[in-house]
Amino acid sequence: MAESMQGLKRTHRCAEVSEANIGSNVTLMGWTAKRRNLGSLIFVDLRDRSGIIQIVFDENDIGTEGFAKAGTIRNEFVLAVCGRVEKRGGAVNEKLATGTIEVRATTLRILSEAATPPFPIEEDLSTREELRLKYRFLDLRRPDLQRNLMVKSRVATLSRNFMAEQGFLEIETPMLAKSTPEGARDYLVPSRIYPGSFFALPQSPQLFKQLLMVSGYDRYFQIARCFRDEDLRADRQPEFTQMDMELSFVDIDEVLEVNEKLLKHLWKEILNIDIETPFRRMTWEEAMNRFGSDKPDLRFGMELTDVSSVVADCGFGVFSGAVASGGTVRGINVKGQAGMPRKKIDSLTEFVKGYGLKGLAYLSVQEDGSYKSSFAKFMTNEELDALAEKMQAEKGDLLLFAADQKKLALETMGALRCELARRLELIDKNRFEFLWVVEFPQFEWSEEEQRYTAMHHPFTMPMEEDLPYLDTDLSKVRAKAYDIVLNGCEIGGGSVRIHQNDIQEKMFECLGFTKEQAQEQFSFLLEAFKYGVPPHAGLAYGLDRLVMLMLGLDSIRDVIAFPKVKDSSCLMTQAPSRVDPKQLEELGICIREEEEQ
Repeated sequence: MAESMQGLKRTHRCAEVSEANIGSNVTLMGWTAKRRNLGSLIFVDLRDRSGIIQIVFDENDIGTEGFAKAGTIRNEFVLAVCGRVEKRGGAVNEKLATGTIEVRATTLRILSEAATPPFPIEEDLSTREELRLKYRFLDLRRPDLQRNLMVKSRVATLSRNFMAEQGFLEIETPMLAKSTPEGARDYLVPSRIYPGSFFALPQSPQLFKQLLMVSGYDRYFQIARCFRDEDLRADRQPEFTQMDMELSFVDIDEVLEVNEKLLKHLWKEILNIDIETPFRRMTWEEAMNRFGSDKPDLRFGMELTDVSSVVADCGFGVFSGAVASGGTVRGINVKGQAGMPRKKIDSLTEFVKGYGLKGLAYLSVQEDGSYKSSFAKFMTNEELDALAEKMQAEKGDLLLFAADQKKLALETMGALRCELARRLELIDKNRFEFLWVVEFPQFEWSEEEQRYTAMHHPFTMPMEEDLPYLDTDLSKVRAKAYDIVLNGCEIGGGSVRIHQNDIQEKMFECLGFTKEQAQEQFSFLLEAFKYGVPPHAGLAYGLDRLVMLMLGLDSIRDVIAFPKVKDSSCLMTQAPSRVDPKQLEELGICIREEEEQ
């Protein structure tokens, strides 16, 4: 039967007790991680979020009744223990911060009993994730997950303090807002008071933080919850935490500088790593051409090489045909892998086919200087030599090629580059490579909508020298936008905003908005812009993703207390779920059941 803790007050967390407390009496409370009954002595590893300490129950210290009670303890029982701190009588446990001490119990209260957990509460668990997420309240007791969430909490605290020192004000923005286009799908919230009308949960605080700049708050900061109804990946969630900022009277350099200082501060305080600043900068076009990605991983080489000019007139129709049709031929030099078995090359071919590429051509340079290739018979030795020279190939190298339209070839070879690095174990996981990617395209063509859409959002300022292209060629317009990339992942992004009415109106026009549509969607912003707008710019981090990369984790779910799975559901609460018909009636909503075919 559970006991009360009345009259007891915890003096320390478990791992806060140290050799300095030897001889002192302490009161500890936590969960039973492990118990060992040796007959005359009972040992319990008591666990709380700080760590583990060994408790020793001896009938001479705790009495007959207390010792009998200790004999009933099972894993995950919640205990309150009073006792004396002593040096360990047995072997030292070097894996524990408290491994040289123990507490000899004089009082025991069992505050709560526990059923047998469906999986062990321990680190590096191999239990399938679905079961762990169903019992997430137990999974969260595991020390590794607790450390992750404590680091995330510390990152948030350090960031708040740093931003305050830099003159930022923390200001909350609404969770119930107006639905606007040009982004991911909104999560909609029906209004009971206005039947047929809906709020939208924010995808970001974008418009409100711009309004705060109009209102003269100069430097804004917020750790904000955001929502996007989109398909999930390992590093995406339908609800996530954004570390958001906006600054007035700045251009790109000032925004990048304050964020480099922030990241340098976090890495030093959390990981005790000094990261070098300023970070490298690379234009979007350079990143795509060299790495096939706008978020390149710089921890390894294997850059892409454009060999289109070399093979434009060669005898291999796949290459020459791609160039003739306006496409491109790109290659990767996989150093020292000329001996890669054909089976592995075939598996790489299947990999690129998953991205829409028809195939993968290869050329291996043998130790005697000869070539082994899937296309050598279609090309002369001179053409093969020229191709190898362009690729800076040496004896023992494997060259891989893609021939297709430029966008597909670049993105596929960029993905192949990363896949090869994983398979060949070329990635140093203890290395942090930061990069600013700048000068993104302002627009991207949507095949689905058959029009240009904003690559970032409609409020991003174009490069001043590209403004004339707004009337002639939208594909040439570059944005004053920037992403911060770490080890091949985008951890944040932002832009300089448009603050001139005429440019904002032109942007809406380029995106296909009529004046009436722009007014309907963004009237509050356009109205505010009539009353004096400072030049402003901002940036937002995905806080969950930032912490995931900082800790070298593979899944964003490992830094979120109660994450969703890939279908946006919660295995623990079974959300989303049906609601009472009366609630729907109050909202004026009728659910139409799909008829069975």
